[in-house]
Amino acid sequence: MAEALEQIRILGPVREADLPPLVSDEAAERRARADLRAQIARLERELAELFASAYPRRGIEWRVGALGGPRVLGTGELERVRDALAARLRDVRTELARRADAEEANRGLLESMIAAPEEHRWVIVSNEDIGEQGCRHWHSRPRWGLLGMLLGWWRVRVSSGCPLAAGLAAPSTCPHELRIEEEAASPPPTQSAAAATAGCGRPGEARAEAAA
Repeated sequence: MAEALEQIRILGPVREADLPPLVSDEAAERRARADLRAQIARLERELAELFASAYPRRGIEWRVGALGGPRVLGTGELERVRDALAARLRDVRTELARRADAEEANRGLLESMIAAPEEHRWVIVSNEDIGEQGCRHWHSRPRWGLLGMLLGWWRVRVSSGCPLAAGLAAPSTCPHELRIEEEAASPPPTQSAAAATAGCGRPGEARAEAAA
């Protein structure tokens, strides 16, 4: 005790300006939340860049679960969001690296298949296998069917692309199936509605009416 009093006498009285500023718990939590939000924004940006670079690859999980409805998240909740984003980013990078290795191997397979199709009989390589968009695929098959298969005449056949979903339908000639604007622009018909729609039924019905 005497030594402490002697040190105070030597150093002099402690002024308030010499003391470090006191930081309240609220200000410290505010700074911690701001730092966590900055980390979350950086992780979201990196995840978005990976999403753009991974196109057209499919089957990769990108979502991160939410913690509930809209509200101001506390420090603990922000930490959980940051950790979930970091885990998702790590999983996506691992999956993309695995697919990149498989796609590179498939490109090598395609090159060797084009060079020697008889050594890769019935092998099919698609655009999806090499990480490209579209429905094109390469198929090693015999040139003249069974004869080419017996004689060893193999070739790589390239598909023409994605098939159409459905063909174009023939235009309708029935007045009740025309568009409203065309009906409004055309003059009113002079014949009866029954006569105008006589040929709009199914072919079997038309033949039955003709026979009657």
